[in-house]
Amino acid sequence: MKRLSLYLAGPMTGLPDYNYPAFFAAADLLRHAGYIVLNPADIGLHPTWTWADYMRVGLETLTDQAEAVAVLPGWEHSRGARIEVRIAHRFRLPVHTAYTWHALAAFSPLSSHSASCGIETI
Repeated sequence: MKRLSLYLAGPMTGLPDYNYPAFFAAADLLRHAGYIVLNPADIGLHPTWTWADYMRVGLETLTDQAEAVAVLPGWEHSRGARIEVRIAHRFRLPVHTAYTWHALAAFSPLSSHSASCGIETI
């Protein structure tokens, strides 16, 4: 069975350590559930980069490689994550919380169609 690739979207700007610990914890959880995880925290810190530079790389990953999006707590308060979710919806990619994706893995062998489980998308 094909493994689903999930892009992580969540708040970074203004948070301690750019919220990397939450991104890495979610990535570990989802990888252990069998997903391929596209984690923008893996980009690392680049002193000369602007917010737009990070978004460019993240959006390219989202649009070129992701089959779905996993959002982290607080995503709705993040300008960047809200943009990522909006683009995911435009591309008709399913969007759920990281915890919902983890639960879905237990119900089905990483199906990209969660509707059969009765779980609503974001």
